[in-house]
Amino acid sequence: MLVSDQISNLNLVRSMLQEYYGKHLKSASDLSQKACCTDETQRRYSEILELIPAEVKQRHYGCGCPIPEDDLTGLSVLDLGSGAGVDSFILSFLTGAEGKVYGIDMTDEQLTIARANASLVCSRFGYNKPNVIFHKDFVETATEIRDSSVDLVVSDCVVNLSPRKDLVFKTISRVLKEGGEFYISDIVSDRRVPKTIKNDPELIAECLGGAEYEHDYLDLMKDAGFPDPRIVKRLEVQRDVANEAILFYSITVRAFKFSSEPLDRRCEDYGQFAVYNGKVRKQPTRFVFDDHHIFEVQKPTAVCRNTARMLKETRLGRYFEITNEIKHFGLFQCSSAQVIINTAETSKGCC
Repeated sequence: MLVSDQISNLNLVRSMLQEYYGKHLKSASDLSQKACCTDETQRRYSEILELIPAEVKQRHYGCGCPIPEDDLTGLSVLDLGSGAGVDSFILSFLTGAEGKVYGIDMTDEQLTIARANASLVCSRFGYNKPNVIFHKDFVETATEIRDSSVDLVVSDCVVNLSPRKDLVFKTISRVLKEGGEFYISDIVSDRRVPKTIKNDPELIAECLGGAEYEHDYLDLMKDAGFPDPRIVKRLEVQRDVANEAILFYSITVRAFKFSSEPLDRRCEDYGQFAVYNGKVRKQPTRFVFDDHHIFEVQKPTAVCRNTARMLKETRLGRYFEITNEIKHFGLFQCSSAQVIINTAETSKGCC
């Protein structure tokens, strides 16, 4: 597709989505598809949500919970496609008064609700002034956010709405600090989406038409400078749409920015082990890093060098002890085999 065609398509989709989310949808009950109706955020943060007004919560649409479960106190966070502000307000609470949360959305009606409630919500959190600000902006550009200025980027079921996902991930790379993370919930498919779905305006607006084939989606992240994205969670949300045999999943993905010294292209074995200290309040016995790395407290677990760096050179470093590199042993073998190191039983995590 020519660049001019891409720009035209981008503007067309933006206009359609502004109309759909601004005028058509008033609450989740107005959705005709099931992809954006998950309640994981409600289950996990029900106590915080009690402090958030109903008019904000009723306009919350999501396919997952894009909020890491470690300590986020003091972080600077960007919420791409913040809507009426539910995730931004939860992050406002979790980062504390010393943190900073930026919400970006392009729909006036959503922004009006978010901005009108910012002072009230933050006062209920006990803050002297709001630590959250909402900008009218596009997820492909985020022009209001400075380069290398945020610790964490989140987004809930929004990236699939953009025809230029490549620009979204390049923008994420631009705004993240070195060692910063994106943690995104979004819709993907088990195959490339056929035109019968891709060209349907309602299916685009409800997060199916613009969904990417999962492996193409991960490749977009890699092309933007995130060579080793990790899937944290997967949930089937819909199948066999518009008489097409297709599966749609909600996946939560995390990846870290390492631009000065990039991660390995593959999982490489340098003989390293990671030990979790149990200090994440919500994960006292096991730390779930991704769908194939679950670290038990005080149990040395073999990791590839990429995983070692993600756990050591980021905010997660306070929770882990990582052994030094020994030498290169080749590719890291994905195996559940048990090995003994220094008389301690260890498990071979897989990458």
